[in-house]
Amino acid sequence: MCGFVGLLNLSSRRNNRELEDIVINMAGTIKHRGPDAFGLYHNGPCYLAHQRLSIIDLSESGKQPMTNEDGTVWIAYNGETYNFQDIIRDYRLKEKGHQFRSKTDTEVIIHLYEEIGKEFTQKMNGMYAFALWDVKTRTLILARDPYGIKPLFYMEKGGILWFASELKALVSSPDYSPVPSLEGLFHFLSFDYIPGPHTAFDGIKELRPGHMLIISMENRTPQISRFFDLPYNIDHTMSEKDAIELSYDYLTKAVKRQLIADVPVGVMLSGGIDSSALTALMAEIRGNPDFHTFSLAFQDTSFDESPFAQLVAEKIGTTHHEIMVTPEKVLSLLPQYLTYIDEPYADGSAIPTYILAECAKDFITVLLSGEGGDEVYAGYDTYAAYKIRSLYRRIVPGFLRKGIIHPLVHLLPVSHKKLSLEFKAKRFTEGTELDVPNSHFFWRVVLSDQVKKEVLKEPDRFREFHPSVQFFTDAYQHCGADDELNRLMYLEYSYHLPDDLMIKNDRMSMAHSIEARVPFTDNDLVRFLATVPVKYKMKGLRKKHLLRKGLEGLLPREILDKKKVGLEMPYSRWFRAELRELTEEMVSEKRLEQTGLFNGKKIRSLWDEHMTMKKDHGRFFWGLLNYMLWHDVYIEKQDFAGYHSKVREPRKYNVR
Repeated sequence: MCGFVGLLNLSSRRNNRELEDIVINMAGTIKHRGPDAFGLYHNGPCYLAHQRLSIIDLSESGKQPMTNEDGTVWIAYNGETYNFQDIIRDYRLKEKGHQFRSKTDTEVIIHLYEEIGKEFTQKMNGMYAFALWDVKTRTLILARDPYGIKPLFYMEKGGILWFASELKALVSSPDYSPVPSLEGLFHFLSFDYIPGPHTAFDGIKELRPGHMLIISMENRTPQISRFFDLPYNIDHTMSEKDAIELSYDYLTKAVKRQLIADVPVGVMLSGGIDSSALTALMAEIRGNPDFHTFSLAFQDTSFDESPFAQLVAEKIGTTHHEIMVTPEKVLSLLPQYLTYIDEPYADGSAIPTYILAECAKDFITVLLSGEGGDEVYAGYDTYAAYKIRSLYRRIVPGFLRKGIIHPLVHLLPVSHKKLSLEFKAKRFTEGTELDVPNSHFFWRVVLSDQVKKEVLKEPDRFREFHPSVQFFTDAYQHCGADDELNRLMYLEYSYHLPDDLMIKNDRMSMAHSIEARVPFTDNDLVRFLATVPVKYKMKGLRKKHLLRKGLEGLLPREILDKKKVGLEMPYSRWFRAELRELTEEMVSEKRLEQTGLFNGKKIRSLWDEHMTMKKDHGRFFWGLLNYMLWHDVYIEKQDFAGYHSKVREPRKYNVR
């Protein structure tokens, strides 16, 4: 797990020394991603710099950028390829004469590229982003894993293609002056995150998951192509018993692969079934529970899953750590945590994850995370809602739905509890009247396009951008599945997983130089589950049926039957007390108008509605607060580095 930056000089007249200094400075901005070693490589127009977090082969042999035997292929790599030992065997790399100077997966990737060319990413099972430079063909390849676990950004400025693991490195380029992306803002107001390939910065793009960018010095034009997509070739002959047993076996193998490390490994244990499964399987595979687990606690019981995490830790016998999340601690991290994300971002699980990683860094270097379980095992309430929606539309006549039930539901009093009946009932009755992707979007959306026009200043500037729901409708249509459930899961796999969950997972752990691994995104597991009949994935309205059945006997019944809660903060309530002063300062009419982006008067009316509990605008104001904090740091002050914590000193482990 690491971070890298680099550039390809297409036509700039800057000299080599100046470009090297620039790359070194850019790499310094992401030292937290890899405090253990720094490496720099330059060949012709290509410059690569790497910050290493040592995970496998802690010796100097694992240092990057790394090359093949004759120095004709170089790579700067961030991530883990878990099947690297299988690749060595299957492609007979040693028998074919490839010389290995390290025990790392990075070196295997280089030799795999030498053997099969640009198709090599299709053989990799892992999480990764990398830049590979082929000296002979003078070609640069940038690639990113299929699930967006590892980040990769790029831009073309001043005759140079710049690329980096984090946005802050590109923002530090002398050729870039930070300007907010209007398109990024437009979609952020819908999702509370920015869907790729857009970013918060005008002129900077994100490489989409499962995509590769290739550019040669011969044509000097980036060519982007997709190398991974999720097929849905359903095996209708599969029995329920086989589906349960095989999915359990694939998950067990995924966890086993992801335990390979020369440093301590722990688990983010939320108390939900996904992280509980990883904890139980890790103990089974190791043959003992001698590892650390970490959970979060909240004073608001509707947000607190810590008793369930404690139950799992006690049953399995791990060394467990419980960390309390308070509004005071959250306030102390604003806007600091955003300076590791570099974009406005409003997933309420980000700061708690930052707090957990801050504690965990004293005990481990690798954390297993349960992200991805909902997307592959059908775990979201919205999946059950789509089934109920179909039944509701068949049984209840339209005039009753629209004329009586809908108005009555909207008389329910506002609640600031998590996933309250009021919230779910209002979302359900509104979305019921829409088609499947639009209905699903309605569960996720923060502000409708109509309200966005009201809160944005000079809304005509945003008219050229397509409606935010189009991300969902396009993915829904693109998906090759015949059934609606798999298509809905594909929507989450395409956007919510990489652009929301994985951002939090990667940046909040790497802020403390920790590698977060996600076994539920194992390629073999995901591909297998794409063949399973949907009637087994969600049996009736029972979500994650396969996972729950497979874990019987390993986990307490309270965990197997537990409803999904998910990690979130009670910011809707905090806005009326602990967060009120900061929010009213940052989203005052004056400050909003000064950005040239927002209609301060309209937003003030929404604030008044929230404070009087006429409506719950908590998600919007958490997003707006984060946008304004980001704008203050990155656009007005341009001083993200001033908020960073001290990067930890390189750890000393016994080298095997």
